[in-house]
Amino acid sequence: MLTGLQIRSARFALRWSVDDLASRSKVSTSTIKRIEAVDGPPLATAANVAALQASLEAAGIEFIGTPEDGPGIRIPSAR
Repeated sequence: MLTGLQIRSARFALRWSVDDLASRSKVSTSTIKRIEAVDGPPLATAANVAALQASLEAAGIEFIGTPEDGPGIRIPSAR
């Protein structure tokens, strides 16, 4: 399970707007904003979280840790 902070951090690292992530993941901007407003595990459907995760991982983000133990991200190296 990802945290809202991980999703927010990954989007920031990629320099994506909420609209960019919404377009790539097919998750609404209001849902993304609600998910990102929580630092811990979001209150969202598993399908929405999975869609966000898949979109961010496709761009090179690696999610590390767990919500209880050092959640974070690794960003893609410069190309």
